[in-house]
This record gives sequence, structure tokens and C-alpha cells, in this order.
Amino acid sequence: MTKVLFVCMGNICRSPTAQGVFRKMVADAEIEDMVVIESAGTHAYHVGEPPDQRAVEAASRRGYTIGDLRARQVAQDDFRKFDLILAMDWENLALLQQQCPRQYKHKLHLLMRYAGEHDAATVPDPYYDGPEGFNTVLDYVEDACQGLLDVVRKRATMYAAA
Repeated sequence: MTKVLFVCMGNICRSPTAQGVFRKMVADAEIEDMVVIESAGTHAYHVGEPPDQRAVEAASRRGYTIGDLRARQVAQDDFRKFDLILAMDWENLALLQQQCPRQYKHKLHLLMRYAGEHDAATVPDPYYDGPEGFNTVLDYVEDACQGLLDVVRKRATMYAAA
């Protein structure tokens, strides 16, 4: 079982988008029983709220469902529980590094490290931009999640063989 946590600031735009995209990719790959996928925010601004409507609409246009998700803040137990904790940008990665116990720091990465097509290091925050920003987020997240899926699938195959 591989447990993945996507993290952005408020957990209403980028990280739920990544959760929805990866959830569909994992389902399409028929490995749902091998992967746990969640998202969270480094801040408690929107706890309990659904994703931003612009993110929901952009995701829906590409066949992803994220309207069922609810924002939550990263909890201390997440560092122990998850195998991969993937931040959307440097600021959120730095906040995670400050909170994370030393023995779990190896789990913290930027999501875009898994991207194959885009050279960007981070997923830009679309919150204060127009609708096109949400499409850019999807472009980046789809690319990175495809690379992440390859890693998770190899990991699942490796453990199944063991």
C-alpha cells in the first residue's frame, strides 16, 4: 500500500485537483486497492470547505471529480502515516519541513519532481488569477501525476512480487 498526500496552502485549489487527477489515474490503472490518496493544506483557512468552484469546473471539463472533497489542514500524524507528501510549491514545502519530525523528512518532495513534460519546479497558485490559471494547474498536475503513477505502479509491482 502506497499512501500519497498532496499539499498546498488552503487545500481548495491545487492539492484537491492533484488528489482528483491522481484518484482517476489510479482507478484507470486498476490499482485503487494499492494506493491511498488524500490532500491537505498547510493553513486552516478553508477547513471543511469544498474546493474552489473554478477548480471544480476546470477539473470537471477534463473528466475529474473533486467536488466531493473537503479541505483539511496537515496533521502531525500525516508525517508518519503517508509515504509521499507532495507539496505544490517551495513555500509549502518549507512549511512542511519545519513541522516534520526528522525521521520523516525523506517523504517530503515537490509534486513537479515527477513531471516529464513541464520544466517548472512548482505548480502555480491560481487562486488570484483568472480561469486560465486553473487549466495551467491541471496541465502541470496531469503531467506530474502521470510520472507519479509510474513510480507508484512500480512500487506496487515490487511489493506484490516480494
